[in-house]
Amino acid sequence: MAEADCIVIGAGVVGLAAARELARAGRDVIVIEAENAIGTGISARNSEVIHAGIYYPTGLVKTRLCVEGKELLYAFCQDFHVPHRRCGKLIVATSESEIPKLEAIKAQADANGVHDLAWLRREEAIDLEPALSCVKALLSPSTGIVDSHALMLALRGDAEAHGATIALDTPVVSGRVAGKGILLETGGHAPMSIVARTVVNAAALGAQALARNIAGMPPALIPPLHLAKGNYFSLTTRSPFSRLIYPMPAAGGLGVHLTLDLAGRARFGPDVEWIDRIDYRVDAGRAPHFYSAIREYWPGLPDGALAPDYCGVRPKIERPGGSTTDFVIQDETQHGVAGLINLFGIESPGLTSSLAIGKLVERLARQRPDL
Repeated sequence: MAEADCIVIGAGVVGLAAARELARAGRDVIVIEAENAIGTGISARNSEVIHAGIYYPTGLVKTRLCVEGKELLYAFCQDFHVPHRRCGKLIVATSESEIPKLEAIKAQADANGVHDLAWLRREEAIDLEPALSCVKALLSPSTGIVDSHALMLALRGDAEAHGATIALDTPVVSGRVAGKGILLETGGHAPMSIVARTVVNAAALGAQALARNIAGMPPALIPPLHLAKGNYFSLTTRSPFSRLIYPMPAAGGLGVHLTLDLAGRARFGPDVEWIDRIDYRVDAGRAPHFYSAIREYWPGLPDGALAPDYCGVRPKIERPGGSTTDFVIQDETQHGVAGLINLFGIESPGLTSSLAIGKLVERLARQRPDL
């Protein structure tokens, strides 16, 4: 039986950020990942947007972590040469009836401490983005985009530089309390038993199942898991936009918005499709809905210009969920299992919040009563 100080389960962007922060604090860290590569799940299947912290209700954990994480992420990308760009985004009202909703978004942003949003009249918005159709818009200059794969490689590299170890192809089968630590049984090519003083459950879509397999974790404190699939369609022609374009939020998400990659290619999504099991096939039959939604703010979208691209699955803990559902971050003060930190429902803006989540995890691990 092996012994360890800290084990982080899940090598997505959040798990890697937590491992990096723990390692930089002087903890001995092992990251256990069920797949044979880092970041193959949620972290690889999103819009790669650096969110400003606009939409979420004041007082939520995710709101604070998003606003804090945005600044940390920009600084990290600068320091570690991770490709990114502060391209900005426009949140648009496409009819007079949507202007009160846009005003509510501005008020929410102000309450969250995001004070850089600027009102744009129709003419001002179209001066910035001539292909756009709207009656009014908000400009968010601190919204950006990032190469999520380069980000994860940089996080891994810095974690390893501070002594962390990554164990791939190592699924966790079960766990139980063992003295002042947690005993984990793993599978894969080299099954092992390992006792750790601190275990961080950053398993994303598998976080609830993992928690249920740890004996002593109260089942009533494990939130439900609802799978929200988001399809993305790419634009097969050159994008006429240089900024991200967001319509009014929809139930379960932020609407079918236009995002850009660092090469300037445009993609649209995600929509929200509730599913019962994980399925990464893009549903090409949803294209008519995409054309209809996009033409609300880009009426010049040509027929046949969209192609199925990729999809992701979000770990919602409520249906319909959406921006009002908080992250659930638990330590032993909530569930009573010494050394266990659970991260549930870490969906958007999880990428933006990842470095702030890492700092929170390190603080929680440091505050264990017996350490």
